[in-house]
Amino acid sequence: MNTQFKKGVLEMLVLLAIENGDKYGYELVSEVGKTVDVNEGTIYPILKRLSVDRYVETYLQESNEGPLRKYYHITVKGQQYLKSLCDDWMEFSDSVNKYFKKVRKEK
Repeated sequence: MNTQFKKGVLEMLVLLAIENGDKYGYELVSEVGKTVDVNEGTIYPILKRLSVDRYVETYLQESNEGPLRKYYHITVKGQQYLKSLCDDWMEFSDSVNKYFKKVRKEK
């Protein structure tokens, strides 16, 4: 997949994953990775930025499999931001898809 395409939607995908339930970092990498190919080095900077912007908040929780895990929880501000991202994405992708179908049909 085109790297520039991925960069444009990763933040939205991370927030969507967290909106469906609090998640820890590796869990997010796995979940988002089901849609687009990502690694930890891509997801953690996004999580840091989302935390700084207060779209997500974190808390620690014990794990049965080792040390404490840092979980990410979407905030009200994050839900509003996600809605805006999703609305923008739907408008953008609809426009691109309409154009794509029109141009491809003409060939």
